[in-house]
Amino acid sequence: MPLNSTFLCPDTREFPDGPISLDSNFYIQRFPCENLAYAEIQKKGSLMRLKAPKKMGKSSLILRLLHHAETLGYRTVSIDFLQTDTAIFENPQKFFKWLCINIARQLNIEPNLNDYWDDEVGNKISCTLYLESYIFPTIDSSIVLSFNELNRVFEYQNISQDFLPLIRFWYEQGRQTKIWQKIHFILVQSTEVSVSLNIHQSPFNIGLAIELPIFTLEQVQDLAERYQLNLKAHEIQKLTNLVGGHPYLVHLALYHLGSNLITFDDLLKTAPTLTGIYQDHLQSLWLILQQKPELALAMKRVGTATESIQLEPMIAYQLSSLGLVNLQGNGCLSSCELYRLYFNWKLLNENLPNAHKLQQLQQENQVLKALVYVDPLTEVANRRQFDHCIIVEWKRMMREISPLSLVLCDIDYFKIYNDTYGHQAGDQCLKNVAQAIRNVVQRPGDLVARYGGEEFVIILPKTDAQGALYIADSIRENLKSLALPFKTEQLPNRSQPIVTISIGVASTIPGVDTEDIDTLFLAADEALYESKRNGKDQVKLSSFLKFKY
Repeated sequence: MPLNSTFLCPDTREFPDGPISLDSNFYIQRFPCENLAYAEIQKKGSLMRLKAPKKMGKSSLILRLLHHAETLGYRTVSIDFLQTDTAIFENPQKFFKWLCINIARQLNIEPNLNDYWDDEVGNKISCTLYLESYIFPTIDSSIVLSFNELNRVFEYQNISQDFLPLIRFWYEQGRQTKIWQKIHFILVQSTEVSVSLNIHQSPFNIGLAIELPIFTLEQVQDLAERYQLNLKAHEIQKLTNLVGGHPYLVHLALYHLGSNLITFDDLLKTAPTLTGIYQDHLQSLWLILQQKPELALAMKRVGTATESIQLEPMIAYQLSSLGLVNLQGNGCLSSCELYRLYFNWKLLNENLPNAHKLQQLQQENQVLKALVYVDPLTEVANRRQFDHCIIVEWKRMMREISPLSLVLCDIDYFKIYNDTYGHQAGDQCLKNVAQAIRNVVQRPGDLVARYGGEEFVIILPKTDAQGALYIADSIRENLKSLALPFKTEQLPNRSQPIVTISIGVASTIPGVDTEDIDTLFLAADEALYESKRNGKDQVKLSSFLKFKY
C-alpha cells in the first residue's frame, strides 16, 4: 500500500537536484541560524560567512537572503565561482577586472572600467577605487555582494593571496568609513576545502559565521507531511538515523517515497548499496576518499568502530568537513548509519588490500601526513601545522593557566636580497635562517614554522615574556653569527653587510589576559612592525599586550 494515501500532483513535487525555489512548499527553515542571517544583513557594513558541506542547503538559503535584501530596497550581486571560466583565474588582473565588470552589469550600469583602472597602483587598489569612485556614487541604495563557492578561489594561490585579504580590508573599511557601510558581504564556502591564510588577512575569522545544521526529527516530520506522507514516528526516527538528518538525503528519500518509486522497507534495505537511491552521492564521496588514502583509512576505522574513536586532528577535521563524521570532544563517530554501512562495506570488501599492501599503504600514509605538515624548502613546520598547533597549545595553556608566547620573525630586506642574488640564493638563505632558529628553539614542546615568504613563527608554551625575549634575542644573535653576506648599494647605511632578522614577541595567559588567539597574533605582529620601523635587526615585546611575567 502506498505511503501517501492522498495523490500529490507530480507538478508540485520537486526533485532535489538544486536550490529550492522561493515559492516552494518544500523549504524547511532552520532556526535560529536563519533568523541570525536575516538580522545580520540589515546591519551596516555586515559580513556573514555561510559554510557547510555540499548539498546542505546553502544555495537555497542564499536565494532567500538575496530576496529578503531586495525587499529591503537593497541591490544584489551574486558571484558564483563555480560558473567562472578557468581562464579568468589564470591572471590576477583579468580576475579583478572580471569581478568589477560583473558587479557593474548585475547592477545594470555601464562598467566604464577603463576610466577608473590604473595598472600603476595594482589590482587591489584599482578594484577598491572603482567601487568607491564609481559603483557607490552611482547606486543610491545598499548593495549585497554574495560570493558563492568561494572555496574554488582557494585553488588559485595567485588569486586568493590578494582577493581574500581584500575582502577583509573592504569589511574593515566599513568599521571606519561611512561609504563602505552600504555594502554587505555574504561569503559562501563548502567545507570540503580547507585553506591556511595569514590570520589577520583572512576573511574567515571576521563577521558572523553560520553553519547550517542538520534536520531535527520535527523538521523531517514536517517535510514528510508536506509530501503528504503518512510516516509513523518510528519510521521518521529510522529515516533520520539512516541519513543523520542531512537535508538533501532526507529530501531525496521523501521524494522517492512520495512519488511511490520505492517502499520504505526497500529504501532502508538498499540505501547503502550501489542499487539504492543514494548511489551517486555515495560514489562522489568515495571518489574523494580514493584521492586521499589517509582519509580512506581513517574512515575505515570509523566505519568499523562501535563507539567514538580518536583520529589525528587534521584527519578528523577533514572528515567532519566532508560531513562524514561528527566530532564529539576529542573523538568522532560516523555522522549517519548510511555512511557507516556504505564505507564499511566499500573499504572492507571491494578494495581491501592484502596484509602486506595494507602495511605498505599505512607507511606511505605516515610519510604523506608528515609532508602535509612540513614546509618542503626549509624543513620546518608549515602554516597548516602552525594553525593546528596554536589552537592545541592555546587550549592546553588555558586549562593549565600557564603563559603562552608567540614569536614572529621576518628577514630584513629579503626582497632586495632576492633581487640582488637571485631566487636560488634566496631559497638557500631561507634554509639557513630556518636552521639558525631551530638551533636555538630545541624544546620538544616548542614549534618553529614557516608562516609564509620570509616570515617565521614560533610557539613557546609555558614561556613568559622574559623567557620569550631571551629566546628571540638568541635567534637574532645566532643568525648574525653566521654572517651570511648581503652586500648591496641599495642599503648603504647598514652597520654590517649581512643578513639580519627583525622579531616581535607577545606573551599572555590564555583566557586570563587575552580572550582569543587573534589578539595574541596581532600583538606579536604589532611588535614585529615596531622592530621593522625602528631600524630592523632587533627584538620588540608587544606594548599592546602588557604581559610582563
